[in-house]
Amino acid sequence: MALSGAAQAQATPASSSQACRMDEVVLSGPSVSARFSVELADDAGERALGLMNRPEMAQSHGMLFVYDTSGPVAFWMANTLIPLDMIFVDRRGVITKVHERAVPLDRTPISGGNAVFAVLEINGGLAGAMGISVGDVLRHPAFGPEAADPCD
Repeated sequence: MALSGAAQAQATPASSSQACRMDEVVLSGPSVSARFSVELADDAGERALGLMNRPEMAQSHGMLFVYDTSGPVAFWMANTLIPLDMIFVDRRGVITKVHERAVPLDRTPISGGNAVFAVLEINGGLAGAMGISVGDVLRHPAFGPEAADPCD
């Protein structure tokens, strides 16, 4: 199992015509166009640590958890001090589930489903405030050429 007070979103408007960067995720959809600076958690150790023990995170930042293959994923909030929104994503970068305002320090598993390839964690409340929803797309090099919005 992976371990891991929103105000107005400070994410910058996004344009998919810009080059992809490993430290950045671009979200797009009918109601959202945003960019987040991200820390990448792409190995077991980084995914286990996640955002634990951090007292705050900038509004325009997040953490992108990337797995080697798609599969079932569940997160919990043990040792996580800030409320988070968890955005579960399939292999193509399409959002399949949004869990809003995960409760700090709660050990209840939060399932993302059976075909999760990546999870974007952002400050709690931002997903709703920004209109991020199922079907929207994340753009990042991790999604490869089969991505719904591939990198150039």
